[in-house]
Amino acid sequence: MRVIVTIQHPGHVHFFKHAIRELQAQGHELHVFARENEVTVELLERAGIDHEVLAGESNSLFSLAAVQATYEARLLRRARRIDPDVITAIGGVAAAHVSSVVGAKSVVFYDTEHATLIKKLAYPFADVVCTPECYRGDIGSKQLTYPGYHELAYLHPDRFEPDPSVLDDAGLDPDDTIAVMRLSSWDSSHDVGQGGFDDPVDVVDRLEAAGATVLLTSEVDLPAELEPYRYTLAPDRMHDLLAFADCFVGEGATMAAEAAVLGTPAVYVNSLALGYVTELDDEYGLVFSYNDEDRHARSLEQALSIVERDDPSTWQRRRDRLLADRIDVTDVIVREVETAGSETEPDQSTLAPNPG
Repeated sequence: MRVIVTIQHPGHVHFFKHAIRELQAQGHELHVFARENEVTVELLERAGIDHEVLAGESNSLFSLAAVQATYEARLLRRARRIDPDVITAIGGVAAAHVSSVVGAKSVVFYDTEHATLIKKLAYPFADVVCTPECYRGDIGSKQLTYPGYHELAYLHPDRFEPDPSVLDDAGLDPDDTIAVMRLSSWDSSHDVGQGGFDDPVDVVDRLEAAGATVLLTSEVDLPAELEPYRYTLAPDRMHDLLAFADCFVGEGATMAAEAAVLGTPAVYVNSLALGYVTELDDEYGLVFSYNDEDRHARSLEQALSIVERDDPSTWQRRRDRLLADRIDVTDVIVREVETAGSETEPDQSTLAPNPG
């Protein structure tokens, strides 16, 4: 097959990287196209994935529309030359549109229920939309669900083993109490009007007072007093750090889920609730989700409780149960891309169409 993979966010690199390698190993022809966004291109380079950058970064919703239009037009030109069998993506606006023009099958993966604009632009044109079972929404007959999360495409223990040298590289000791913190930018189309912490400086101060070493990653400029806490290692080392951290506290759902599947308790502070975050909270107790107006105070109380309690065996037991219930999602990606390319029926042993 000829397969196009489109990458528009750092998380997409992690999600697709193992599937790209497996599909190539099976003899398929892969073409990876990307848009510059945070560390997306750096991650592709560090992963050794051949790619072409089709568009630059955006700094506002208005510029995002222009950048997306440029990306889609350039992707269409490449697709007409390549004549792909399948185009796959997360979200998949450009993938679904371009595939419908060039006669390819589109396989879209998504897990974000509140991204209304993306859903309206992508889902009607997509051939297959793959979502976690916990996704809250009926997409109809084109929806295929699976028992897992995006993060298990790259952090399942069959795919990832954390490297303890990250502690030395970060100047940390194994006995240190480590809190990883994440601040979001709120400039995505589905984040407008939302919020997280009231005062990030207060969070850092309180965690430090409880004995934690705070490492901060941020999509936004930091106030001067928080700059010394910024995480400075290579972006592909973050998962190693999360695996050895004692707690994650932040506004980003993806990092909260990454921490959870690695067995690190996560405190998610965001006015938006998501199906997969809710399941990791309600079913497995690995995420503590705070979405209401008092989210700052309540989330900080929970984070301090985790840091002060220092109970790794509890989180390991909960992670073991999660892994017993959930699958390696890279297997889903490979299977669905190959199924779409061969136009055969999917194997329902791990994928079930939405009954609606």
